[in-house]
Amino acid sequence: MLCSVKRILEFPEYGLGRVFALLIQALIIISLITFSVDTLPDLSASTKSILQRIELMTVIIFTIEYLLRLITAERKLRFVFSFYGLIDLLAIVPFYLPTGLDLRAVRIFRLFRLIRILKLLRYNQAVNHFSVALKSIKEELILFGIVAAIMLYLSAVGIYYFEHEAQPEAFQSVFHSLWWAVTTLTTVGYGDMYPITLGGRVFTFFVLMIGLGLVAVPTGLLASAMTRERQS
Repeated sequence: MLCSVKRILEFPEYGLGRVFALLIQALIIISLITFSVDTLPDLSASTKSILQRIELMTVIIFTIEYLLRLITAERKLRFVFSFYGLIDLLAIVPFYLPTGLDLRAVRIFRLFRLIRILKLLRYNQAVNHFSVALKSIKEELILFGIVAAIMLYLSAVGIYYFEHEAQPEAFQSVFHSLWWAVTTLTTVGYGDMYPITLGGRVFTFFVLMIGLGLVAVPTGLLASAMTRERQS
């Protein structure tokens, strides 16, 4: 009996496991929708009652799922403190904590209901492909991150020397200039800090060109890694 239940829980690709996984996904989406609707102002008493019933139903099913996973787990303590075990637990605990308690501050834990959206990761094969692809280019991403950090610092230093005298309030130091470097290298450009000197504008042009490359490099690495993962 337990073996059959475990097969359904742990293998969502086939048969009843797939049906169960789809059911849980649907309930997660429903619970997120009801949570969002519950934040609307001026809800009628009947609407609140319906939302509470839906919440109760979904939490009961999530609780049963968690208990079944706990019972069928070979290493129960390891499951409880695993990533998915903690997410499953946090998805239901906030519902039970406020019940029968007069400690209103404890209700802040209901914010953890948002963690239910992470439960979708358990049933999404695309996430597994994405994870493998990231691991395959881990070294390249680390190297890219180091280069990006160096470019970020050099950009802040460069714009500081070009613009400090012309705009001493905006570019007070290299640390203040880091915000400009971040928004420019990422090609966001909020416009709250911008160069007014000729040298600063020429320097900004080159920084923007480099920024376009910084965005394209990790995208290309990830795209090629995902392609290799799907072909393997």
